[in-house]
Amino acid sequence: MKPWTQTSSNASAQITALQAVVPDIETERLILRLPRMSDWKVLEPIFTTDRAVHIGGPMSQEDAWLDFNQLIAGWVLRGHGAFTVCDKTGAVLGLVLLGHEYGDPQPELGWLLTEEAEGHGYATEAARALLPMCRQIYGDAFASYIADGNDASVRVAEKLGGHKTDTHPMGTHVAVYHYTKEGSAT
Repeated sequence: MKPWTQTSSNASAQITALQAVVPDIETERLILRLPRMSDWKVLEPIFTTDRAVHIGGPMSQEDAWLDFNQLIAGWVLRGHGAFTVCDKTGAVLGLVLLGHEYGDPQPELGWLLTEEAEGHGYATEAARALLPMCRQIYGDAFASYIADGNDASVRVAEKLGGHKTDTHPMGTHVAVYHYTKEGSAT
């Protein structure tokens, strides 16, 4: 076995190998792909501005970076994680994920969009494209966790066939939406 040595070409090769294993998901208007370092510049305001009120923010830059990394770490730890949502020109619009954050009773189907991307149906389209992966891995044992007052995300969950079933055990102001094959919208 060859000893490991650190070079930038090794890191580049590892990234390329991971990208080859995790395929892009393409919809009519979107491409869902593995996050890249260059995405952070566009995604950071989702975590660090008032836009983050429904995900426990606004966060400090450090906490935002750690949360973003936690979403991506799922790929290594669980075999699933965040996808960057891009339009067909490659413009970054946000994130969609099958993740399992600390304290969540089940894996989560979630979405986070930039301000400019909201109101165009991108969250619904991206999350709908991720539903087959969620079901393949977890059957019906996944949920969306939506903070009270996040009416836009409630509408997305309902369009996807989600049904409010409970409140999150770590926060009574977070609703749990479950998806069943029978109840899902097409």
